[in-house]
Amino acid sequence: MHFTLRQLQIFAAIARHGSVSAAASAISLTQSAASTALAELERQTGKRLFDRIGKSLRLNEQGRSLLPKAVELLDRAAEIDDLLLGHEAIGNLNVGATLTIGNYLATLIVAEFLQRHPQARVRLEVRNTSTLLAALATHEVDLGLVEGDCRHPDLEVVPWIDDELVVFAAPGHALAGKKASLQKLLAEPWILREPGSGTRDTFDHAFRHHLPQLSVRLELEHTEAIKRAVESGLGLGCISRLALRDAFRRGSLVAVKTPTLDLRRTFNFVWHREKFHGAGLRAFLALCREFSAEAKTSDEIAMPRVA
Repeated sequence: MHFTLRQLQIFAAIARHGSVSAAASAISLTQSAASTALAELERQTGKRLFDRIGKSLRLNEQGRSLLPKAVELLDRAAEIDDLLLGHEAIGNLNVGATLTIGNYLATLIVAEFLQRHPQARVRLEVRNTSTLLAALATHEVDLGLVEGDCRHPDLEVVPWIDDELVVFAAPGHALAGKKASLQKLLAEPWILREPGSGTRDTFDHAFRHHLPQLSVRLELEHTEAIKRAVESGLGLGCISRLALRDAFRRGSLVAVKTPTLDLRRTFNFVWHREKFHGAGLRAFLALCREFSAEAKTSDEIAMPRVA
């Protein structure tokens, strides 16, 4: 063959990180060694795999065709290595989750997964939707747990469980616990997730005909910060019911009834269309489905209560 597994590992790392120096640091090589390995791979195959743009490298068409096949081969090689060492063939798993799933579900699932498979190594990254989809497209992440719509030609989307956003307020707010017309909602200031998040996309779609009329006081990246701001009386919020169920139980926040709005969405599994499903990925997906098996919606999933 005209390549080695090490060369493919370096090629994949450069594709993920966009530069030789960043890739070399990620896989504990010198920049010179990584650069030499890439140059040798391109020389042996007679193919340029990257376009050189300043100090950055971007996959060209040949490189984009090679990347999923290289990642699959590396994943299969890792399983073989585990088997030859007498380990359970689970290996490394890079999981990405959007914020609501990452904060309220994914950490619990990862903890259970590691208890069942102590030799496994899992990296969990919590990102907003747009950033996570980009990482999935470049094979930086093996599996995404994503809220809402996922539109990318290279990604496979499989529904997991239904979810719903809910408008909420501080207990003393005039709309707390009441049915609110669209006109009343538009008259209030809002504390919302940032653009690019799945939660914000669902909210914006629900208000798609009235976005210019909305008064957005704050945009925050964390659901807990939004909850604190709403508790302080700064305005209305809108996040997943999953993230609010303990606050609703305590009475520190109160739902606002919004029958005119469609705030439903789906939590999805997302992976690259050419992603190899090794034993670790299959086991993690099975555990996610087991975790939610008794629930119809995300807020019905059994989890430890927060005091």
